[in-house]
Amino acid sequence: MWDGAFYRVQRDGYEICFVPDAGVALDEIDDVDMWVIFDNGERWSGTIQTLDNVHRTMDRWRQAGECLGGSYFYVWDGLIVRDRGIPGMVDVVDDLVRSGDYRDVFRDVGPEVADG
Repeated sequence: MWDGAFYRVQRDGYEICFVPDAGVALDEIDDVDMWVIFDNGERWSGTIQTLDNVHRTMDRWRQAGECLGGSYFYVWDGLIVRDRGIPGMVDVVDDLVRSGDYRDVFRDVGPEVADG
């Protein structure tokens, strides 16, 4: 469901919160920041990209001379998926949560702290 700029997917015990680019259809998203937010307050962040997006980025860097002329690519909390689209990305995140591997893939950003 949409919540302002966020697209939230509710699950049993957690939600996945995506920040997709405005105006891009959800099934066309190929690069998106996201969080997994557990009911106990744990929050994990990540960036999900498709193989095609990584390839295009590295080609751009080759031309621009970044990252040793596009010779490498890294994202600290990055996850590369084969296919574009939020629905498939949700399936992948669900699998990572089920297996516990989200702890190796995403970055622990700690619980939300209330202002005050």
